[in-house]
Amino acid sequence: MAACTGLIVANLYYCQPLIVLIAKEFNIPEANAGTIAYLTQGGYAIGLFFMVPLGDKIERKKQILITTLASVVALIIAATAKSFLVLQIASLLIGITSIVPQLILPLAASLTAPEERGKVVGTIMSGLLLGVLLSRTLSGFVGQILGWRSMFLIAAGICTLIFFVIQNKFPVNRPQFQGTYGQLIKSLFTLIKTQPLLREATLINVFCFAQFGAFWTTMVLLLSESPFNLNSSHIGLFGIVGASGALAAPLVGKMGDKGSPRVAVGYGCLLMLISFIVFYFSIESIAGIVIGIVLIDIGIQGVHISNQTRVYSLLPEARNRLNTVFMSFSFLGTAAGTAYGLLLWKLGGWHAVTIGCAALSLLSLVVYGVTFKSSSKK
Repeated sequence: MAACTGLIVANLYYCQPLIVLIAKEFNIPEANAGTIAYLTQGGYAIGLFFMVPLGDKIERKKQILITTLASVVALIIAATAKSFLVLQIASLLIGITSIVPQLILPLAASLTAPEERGKVVGTIMSGLLLGVLLSRTLSGFVGQILGWRSMFLIAAGICTLIFFVIQNKFPVNRPQFQGTYGQLIKSLFTLIKTQPLLREATLINVFCFAQFGAFWTTMVLLLSESPFNLNSSHIGLFGIVGASGALAAPLVGKMGDKGSPRVAVGYGCLLMLISFIVFYFSIESIAGIVIGIVLIDIGIQGVHISNQTRVYSLLPEARNRLNTVFMSFSFLGTAAGTAYGLLLWKLGGWHAVTIGCAALSLLSLVVYGVTFKSSSKK
């Protein structure tokens, strides 16, 4: 499950190191080419909201298989796009159909004893995070050597292989919800209204994911310019730095099983704030950027895995819907953060990006502090 999660979520991030190459082919500004990054993230949020809840209504393995095949089609459209508009539409479709990791996680949680749930979620999240980060490395090298279209074709091949793995290895898992699809979607708003922990965890995640999206998109623009002048393969190598931090994911989950996962959320928010202070002073320093990447990736893991474990503990019969609310808003944060980062880049370059993201870090800490008394043990 961890491997499938990582290989499919990678679809969302292949485009980021390829922005410069795509801009050159279609003869458009790099910042404009960057729109495919937030269209992909926005599509993911749409898919999360409208498709993931079905996991509480229809058989989960069947839904995962159908969605994986749809992802293959979307990737082929991107690889063969004759215009930037078609590529933008394909990017939205890639996002919508790459929701499989958020179908796998509730499935895994439903198969796991409560006392081990944090560890299991952390293990699968380590696969997801490795996919997020190493996808950039793979994409950078493939783009530089074979061209950006080849990366989308390779991704389609990977998803085809994953389809057969899932078909042979995943268990059948029957849902419990008996109502209509309309009632299913309506129940999402009921969960938001009645679950304060869900609201708190989701809002903190929104701010943190926005920082994450803003950083990884604008970092490509920073490193492609003077004094670095790096190509897509070199930029992709920075994904390996982040991947080293992903190894901490199972440890974060295990800590949550033994104590309060909320404590890890606070430390994660603080680490993300520190990372942007480091980034601010690293406009000409590779070493500083490397240190910042390690900090931001460990920080986002501390926040995300701990919040996800807390959310899964609420209502076992509604895990897909809880995950829908939690993750759809989180990735809307990523999409908005990517657009926010590109805007800040246009207005004031790297320093504007880092200051703007530090402000989001402070907002996440404000939410954490305001809700401390009511959620300190959860």
